[in-house]
Amino acid sequence: MAERIGRPVLFGKQGAERVAFEIDAVHDELGVLVEAEAGRGARGNAVYRDLLRSSLIAGAGYLALGVMQDYRHRSAGTAIAVSSCRKAKDLLDAVYDSGRLRLPFEGVLLFRD
Repeated sequence: MAERIGRPVLFGKQGAERVAFEIDAVHDELGVLVEAEAGRGARGNAVYRDLLRSSLIAGAGYLALGVMQDYRHRSAGTAIAVSSCRKAKDLLDAVYDSGRLRLPFEGVLLFRD
């Protein structure tokens, strides 16, 4: 597994980093954060977590969020397919279209496998 990158969220005394979150990739000059999820994106609310946590990172201007098109798994012997990309898009549409939750991003890019 690739090493995750820590980025500051909250600062304490004399500007020392007090809270930091880890992300998959970053372009500091442009303020672009990248998070990529596999099956957990569909089944473990990882997209919610990524959206909230990345919005708290200092200097975050953009989020690139990667998910699987579909996630297939078995539950009690039954094959189940979850449309990860559609669920993530629906979440982003709900956040931005409702206007009830204001995120600090100038833009969010949703990409799929």
